[in-house]
Amino acid sequence: MLGRVASKRLLEIRQYPQSSGSLSTALNYHIDSPDNNPNVPWEFTDANKPKVKEILSHYPSNYKQSAVIPLLDLTQQQHGGWLPVSAMDAVAKVIEVAPIRVYEVATFYSMFNRSKVGKYHLLVCGTTPCMIRGSRDIEAALLDHLGVNETVTKDGLFSIGEMECMGCCVNAPMITVADYSNGSEGYTYNYYEDFTPKRVVEIVEALRRGEKPPRGTQNSERINCGPAGGNTTLLGEPKPPPCRDLDAC
Repeated sequence: MLGRVASKRLLEIRQYPQSSGSLSTALNYHIDSPDNNPNVPWEFTDANKPKVKEILSHYPSNYKQSAVIPLLDLTQQQHGGWLPVSAMDAVAKVIEVAPIRVYEVATFYSMFNRSKVGKYHLLVCGTTPCMIRGSRDIEAALLDHLGVNETVTKDGLFSIGEMECMGCCVNAPMITVADYSNGSEGYTYNYYEDFTPKRVVEIVEALRRGEKPPRGTQNSERINCGPAGGNTTLLGEPKPPPCRDLDAC
């Protein structure tokens, strides 16, 4: 059995690399630091405690551990986009499991960050369709403009990461902006699609000014996921096929 102290202090949960790209934010192990160690007090805010109860209500009382992912998500929103060890311990206490069980989940999914991120965490899709459509150029534009790699900008506003397949390949390339600037109450997670290197810099500067750029496609010729420039086929309502007379059966 893994010792409790060892599991809390070392958190040496080996994992496969989450991305082969240069912007992976995965960590293979934990090392205590002044702001990230088991002795740092952490608890859910008064505003989030009812949300914890609501999440738990979705599961039978003897299967509390099934709530680990939504609880970690709420925890990350409250803590500015990342999960310190003491926050994961708090989740373990709520669902009544050993802390190692929560660490296993937090280290497996790339949606959970175990180091500090910016108030705006920019995630570039690195899967094949986006790569073919220029996602590496988008990464390069962000890195050059913000002057960071896997760290947070000096003003604490921005960090960059990579995510695999955001599920909107038709509008490639694309990024997600996880907005932690207003805590869990104002948390948003928006897709921005059809990017060019110039447009991604414009979005960053709009966020810096406190603006909320329109999400979705950034191509003015496209409506949602429709073809750029409009339809070239299916220009009218489709003619329905003839139906048999069910009453005659």
